[in-house]
Amino acid sequence: MADILNVQGLETVFRTREGTVHAVNGVSYHLKEGETLGIVGESGCGKSVTVMSMLRLIPSPPGQVVAGTAHYLGKDLLKMTDEEIRQVRGAQISMIFQDPMTSFNPVLTIGRQVSEPLEAHMGMTHTQSYDRVAEMLQMVGIPRAKERLNDYPHQFSGGMRQRVMIAMALTCNPQVLIADEPTTALDVTIQAQIVELVKRLRDELGMAIIWITHDLGIIAGLADRVAVMYAGYIIEEASVKELYSNPCHPYTLGLLGSLPRMDEQERRRLISIEGMPPVLFEKPTSCPFAPRCKYRVDRCLQENPPLQQVGPDHWVACWEDVKTGGPRQ
Repeated sequence: MADILNVQGLETVFRTREGTVHAVNGVSYHLKEGETLGIVGESGCGKSVTVMSMLRLIPSPPGQVVAGTAHYLGKDLLKMTDEEIRQVRGAQISMIFQDPMTSFNPVLTIGRQVSEPLEAHMGMTHTQSYDRVAEMLQMVGIPRAKERLNDYPHQFSGGMRQRVMIAMALTCNPQVLIADEPTTALDVTIQAQIVELVKRLRDELGMAIIWITHDLGIIAGLADRVAVMYAGYIIEEASVKELYSNPCHPYTLGLLGSLPRMDEQERRRLISIEGMPPVLFEKPTSCPFAPRCKYRVDRCLQENPPLQQVGPDHWVACWEDVKTGGPRQ
């Protein structure tokens, strides 16, 4: 199956008074039609900046994409004109933003805000777009959808607002949906409902999804492949089954070790990763995880390992084999 999206060597910096922050440092990934890719990692590792850079949503200044390509259906998003990228955003590639509480304009009705992409991208009239919005709100589980078109965002709960955000992202039948930690601000019960809703809509509409999160538990039941990010790099990528059964990077081991498991017979102490993520005023020339890694050797402090293939569709950036405790062959 052909790639619908292919990002290669993406680098993004932010120029601040304190110095230049190297937020994304040569990220590469691909996405196939109908596939779900999970991007995981702790806060500040570059997950959101990676996809925002691809869609040209980084504020400039201070942000700037300094290298890389992002091919969508053969065209480089980073080289499109402003008008061309506007035709792609919302219509062909849609995004659910992180916080449903602040993503809506508080003085415009829900109907007005959700109908805007339909009028801008599909040329619908006001009546046509409102009919379509009511249909979409009903699809995502908003009761009495048509009656609520003239309600304002504050009249919806957090979970309902997130459902409206999903409806807004799907109005133009996009081929790619990017979900940037869409369940972070919601309680656990609502999180589960939103994940099930997205899975159902993915199966019905056949779209590809990039799901960004720091919650490996959500990714386990949702994604086909997982990319683990640290300090602006992808440090491990594999199918979801392979990653959970055979993690090869010390950071991935730490993330999975910090999750409580329901399938274990004996209770065990959860693992914590000591130390803090690096401050990226300099682009790392050694392994960025080395100061926190119990497997580090001298080479880790001298060279930054590239991604190496360790199995079918499994890549890892580590000089050491954590299974054998010796150098990776």
